[in-house]
Amino acid sequence: MKPLLKVIFIISLSQCFFYNSFAQTAPEPALSSIQTGIGIPPLNELIDAAIKHNAMVRYRNLEIASKESNLKSKRNNWTRNLGFQADTRYGTFDNFSSSEDGQSTSFFNSTSKQFNYGVGLYMKLPIFDVVNRKTEIKQAKSELEQAKSLAESQQDETRQLVIRQYQEALLKQKLLIITSQNLGSAKVNMEMVEKEFRNGVIPIAEYVRISDMTSRIQSEYETAKSNFLLNKRLLENLVGYTFGKTALN
Repeated sequence: MKPLLKVIFIISLSQCFFYNSFAQTAPEPALSSIQTGIGIPPLNELIDAAIKHNAMVRYRNLEIASKESNLKSKRNNWTRNLGFQADTRYGTFDNFSSSEDGQSTSFFNSTSKQFNYGVGLYMKLPIFDVVNRKTEIKQAKSELEQAKSLAESQQDETRQLVIRQYQEALLKQKLLIITSQNLGSAKVNMEMVEKEFRNGVIPIAEYVRISDMTSRIQSEYETAKSNFLLNKRLLENLVGYTFGKTALN
């Protein structure tokens, strides 16, 4: 029983030593880069960037501009019934004239080549245009409001997507920090167990168990790192720029 108690005491002592003194040991490179090298921008900055970068949002804004132009055109349609007209003619013309002397009227006919021109304004009032103008303007206004509503909806959708992706990135970052700390603890503990095993203090069964536990923690860390990098890159793709390189990339 005494050797078994000694083994348990040594394992407990090594674990307590690590958890109480880990802050004084050199941090893992991965952990250091996570805590100081990622620098995820503020949420509002990411939302603004995503809205500017989103192709569908830009399409909706262009649609608003198109509907505004259409409404302006409908309001100005009445001007097509106003016009300016001018014509010129050159050729042989027959000219008729008359004169009166109080007793009789004389008529004269002459032919000459000359240059004639005319200038004038005109205005048409089609009944259909007058009656239908209000309906066309109302329809154009409705189409413009629809376009604005769709643009706002698209922005809201983009904003919600960024918020979800941002919170997911923060969660993945925290999980990565936790698994990195666990991995650091496991490595320190494994080094101490290896020394005790070489000195014959710890049996092989205990050594295998701790080695297997360390491998599982290593696997959890790699999974957490992969999930974090994936989420980070999705967020970068959403906003249209990268947050910078780290040792994890």
